Amino acid sequence: MTTPTTAGQWNALHPVGTPVHAWPGCRDAEPMTTRTRTPAWTLGHGAPVVSVEGYPGGISLTHIEPA
Repeated sequence: MTTPTTAGQWNALHPVGTPVHAWPGCRDAEPMTTRTRTPAWTLGHGAPVVSVEGYPGGISLTHIEPA
């Protein structure tokens, strides 16, 4: 499955509460299994991010996969 590349695409497919694998740092590490806690949004510099349970702040959609 390809992860959507924009916040709008992500939000159209994945509601808040979607189970995900998240890599807050490097994708070479083990992912955390969690759920989204906000809709995705776009940062000022253009990166789309989403917040997940158990981690403060947003994680880039390039580091999120639906579980």
